[in-house]
Amino acid sequence: MLGWRAVKILLADDERTIAVTLGDALRGEGHEVTVVADGEQALRALEAEVFDCVITDIRMPKVDGLAVTKRAREAHPQAAVFVTTAYGSFDLGFQLRGDGVKGVFQKPFFNEEVILRLRALEEERRLRQENQRLKNEIVGQRFGRLIGTSVPMRAVYEQIASIASSECSVLIEGENGTGKELVAQQVHYNSPRRQAPMEVISVASTPESLIDDVLFGHVKGAFTDARADRPGKFESAQSGSIFIDDIDDMPLQTQVKLLRVLQERQIERIGDSKPIRVDVRIIVATKANLWHLVQEGKFREDLFHRLNVAHIRVPPLRERAGDIPLLVAHFIEKYGKGRPYGVTPEGIEALEKYSWPGNVRELEHSVERAIAYAGGENMLRHEHLLKPLTLPGSEVPFAGRLSTLEETRREAEVRHIRAVLAYTKGHKGEAARILGITRKNLWEKMREYGL
Repeated sequence: MLGWRAVKILLADDERTIAVTLGDALRGEGHEVTVVADGEQALRALEAEVFDCVITDIRMPKVDGLAVTKRAREAHPQAAVFVTTAYGSFDLGFQLRGDGVKGVFQKPFFNEEVILRLRALEEERRLRQENQRLKNEIVGQRFGRLIGTSVPMRAVYEQIASIASSECSVLIEGENGTGKELVAQQVHYNSPRRQAPMEVISVASTPESLIDDVLFGHVKGAFTDARADRPGKFESAQSGSIFIDDIDDMPLQTQVKLLRVLQERQIERIGDSKPIRVDVRIIVATKANLWHLVQEGKFREDLFHRLNVAHIRVPPLRERAGDIPLLVAHFIEKYGKGRPYGVTPEGIEALEKYSWPGNVRELEHSVERAIAYAGGENMLRHEHLLKPLTLPGSEVPFAGRLSTLEETRREAEVRHIRAVLAYTKGHKGEAARILGITRKNLWEKMREYGL
């Protein structure tokens, strides 16, 4: 295979000028080159030796280049095969590529074209090897869909393994984008309940008026549009688990109902007083410190203690920067469609130094964006991986008068929200994630500021 070493090349061409000059140029690159003058000699050479690369003219005495390429692909499937021709056509190039030929050089060509193409193949092979190495590391250093070898992530894996088989409630704490739902999935799929469903609800993305309906369901006639009975998430998760994300946004009246579920293991559908027994493990996640919310009167203390039986903190990406190469390799595999993209050591170092306010989700979007902008390049560019959030108008200008602190705060919030919305092209969910608030909070601020 091609690599960062001397490559064995078979050069078959009956034009002496090309054979001599191209052969010398390839040797100058450190490669070992065997030159033959016709197709018959080329076939004998392919039988006698193993080559990493074959470059053959199409029209040669005795045996043509098509027979040489066919034999090269049969005898040395790992070899990179190129052809040279003075009679090229689109149909010929299409046919050759279909036969596994890496490229066609139209005569007259510059020797540098061949050299650059070989260098590109070497780089591609190196990237494939590196990606495979990282893939092997990922397979060996992951817990389900969670990826990482850092001390903080190993602690998370140990906690999951320790509590998964129990029936206790689980409180998962972590910033937006850290992978709290993935942690919840591993708690469920490593528990005795794995054969039953895990239902998911995000409180932040569910309108407040619908949260009770989604969780507990309703009976026909409970309200105007209730044309039939409908079970909620708790009933759908029977014998399994329910994952309630963003529980820090849960209204107090719903907190009371959730507390009853934890205490009595039963629910009531909206519009019905008949209790329904539920056998469900409750896993919740919060992006805020729930105990602080308890002290502020925004979260029930009795519910907090019921939920906080087992506690898992998911570290932000800035605390596990050593996992970034593995995560980048995983996202390249996910979005690269088999192409061997890579990142320079300097690029990886820059990624590890960045604070990643959006955590793993932001890194994933960065890799996806860099691949989209890569074009024909295999190396992902630094400016696409770390797109700065600096837009015109985001600076704080002098207002021409002395403002109150409240006025200054509001003006800064308006400018920053507009900048983030412009950055996300109006995607409010992504904007809320970057701002570190819920989508509901963003809507409220936009309405308050008339945005």
